[in-house]
Amino acid sequence: MKKLVGYITASLPNNDFTVDLAYSMKEAGVDILELGIPFSDPVADGPVIEKANLIALNNGFKLKDLFEVSSKIAKDIDTLWMGYMNPFYHFGIENFLQKADEFGISGTIIPDLPYEMAQNFEPLFEKYNKTNICFVAPTDTEERIKQIATNAQKFIYMVAYAGITGSGQKEDLSQIIQNVRKYSNTPLYIGFGVDENTCREKIIGVDGVIVGSAFVKHIIDDSLSNNEKIKKISSIAKEIKEKINE
Repeated sequence: MKKLVGYITASLPNNDFTVDLAYSMKEAGVDILELGIPFSDPVADGPVIEKANLIALNNGFKLKDLFEVSSKIAKDIDTLWMGYMNPFYHFGIENFLQKADEFGISGTIIPDLPYEMAQNFEPLFEKYNKTNICFVAPTDTEERIKQIATNAQKFIYMVAYAGITGSGQKEDLSQIIQNVRKYSNTPLYIGFGVDENTCREKIIGVDGVIVGSAFVKHIIDDSLSNNEKIKKISSIAKEIKEKINE
């Protein structure tokens, strides 16, 4: 069974909505939830998620909101915190991991934390039995892929192209997939540019897809009520899960 990872922005438009959406997405087939931590400069994300981040911050998002949502969903939903290094640094990596342990969060995705630097924090992740998800990209050499993939846990996040999320570029990924498979049995999931229209193509050769902008664009669609947003996003999640497993 191919897996679906879904990203949503925490506390947008409010905590209760995020909790309701998370459970609805799980019922629709989402296997792992990326709970996004709003940040003012999400360098790896495209305009949709960037806008969602800024709206959440303007609405007054604080880390206590992330923790409140997490306390209500992580016991039932496999949840990762996805965010940029700045909030982790200021709150403290170990403080975050203590909170993750308290709520049952399974790990983190930190796009602007290079693999080499992440190794400095590996003892802390091991201490709290949490996973920091590793990235591989089309620009990586085989030697670097070997280094990253050999010790990767939970899943490896394969970036579909050099650029930002949601831009829909295409690159030949066959060589990078082959290189990852050579050095690791850890599941390989593809992200960037994955939606209900591209998921059949993207799933070829990998174990799962990671979807963000295709969901978040409906969260920030002011023409929809909150209930309509949840129904729309859950419908798309169900469609993607079905298509990647055809």
